[in-house]
Amino acid sequence: MTTPATTTRRALLATGAGLLAAAHWPARAQAYPTRPLRIVVPYTPGGTTDVLARLIALHLQDKLGQPVVVENRPGASGLLGSDVVAKAAPDGYTLMVTITGLVQNASLMPSMPYDPVKDFQPVSLLATAASVMVVSSRLAVKDVAEFVALVKSQPGRHGYGSYGAGTTSHILGAQLNKTAALDLTHVPYKGAMPVVNDLLAGQLSVAFLDTGTSAPFITSGKLRALAATGKERLGFAPEVPTMAEQGYAGFDWFGWFGAFLPAGVPAPIVQRLSREIQQAMHLPEVRARVEAMRAVPVGSAAESFTEVVRNDAPMYARMIRDLNIRLD
Repeated sequence: MTTPATTTRRALLATGAGLLAAAHWPARAQAYPTRPLRIVVPYTPGGTTDVLARLIALHLQDKLGQPVVVENRPGASGLLGSDVVAKAAPDGYTLMVTITGLVQNASLMPSMPYDPVKDFQPVSLLATAASVMVVSSRLAVKDVAEFVALVKSQPGRHGYGSYGAGTTSHILGAQLNKTAALDLTHVPYKGAMPVVNDLLAGQLSVAFLDTGTSAPFITSGKLRALAATGKERLGFAPEVPTMAEQGYAGFDWFGWFGAFLPAGVPAPIVQRLSREIQQAMHLPEVRARVEAMRAVPVGSAAESFTEVVRNDAPMYARMIRDLNIRLD
């Protein structure tokens, strides 16, 4: 039988256990790290995601006093590398740097080996990037309204390119089709440069490209930028209006690059890594490197990035469902 004395004794024991646990985790966090760390990138070397991971690795290595190795684990639209991190020990020795596709894939794949929200701990939002609606300079249009009018006057003749089925470029093209009531044909490619090549050759009419890929071709005049996604104009091309400024709502979301840990890593370790990564992203030399890739450096706290991920997951699920986007 439970008595007031028993209840009090249990409460005291629970309180004591809680105090011991609270003292235990900071001690472990203070000792951390005692061995090398790894940062998994679920994409091939050389891209913005990979560069960001290596910039962070150099900073963490200096500040933590342990080697930090970047491992590229590409495949299956980021699933292979992400699965490695989801199943890693939650001890703070395995991180991941990845992109918005982490939460987009959940609504595209028939089955997932992990939950993109529950199985990862967001650490810091590293950078954001808008997309640019571009056409070949051969196409005689200078804004979205003129492009829409051209496509409607020539039904069945125009297509939009993407980096592949289910990618951000695919979602944006499908959104334009629906919003403007167009009949653009989706043409998926394996990456950005094949899209650029066919735009330059006149084989494609339009595409939504990331800023890093599109900037050199826009500044050289080989591609014409009609609009930018996001809420602000492009830093490298401020003369290009946003989609919203041209009357097209719903294009103000942005892609992100973020650092994650497996779920379950002790909070003191999460916070320490978050602080170090935030510091790295605010270094002048790091910011300059990120801006040179036409991304916007951020470096946020873990809590605010967690909110971004939790908001984006249902948003993309809704968009992908409403636009009837499929991988086949």
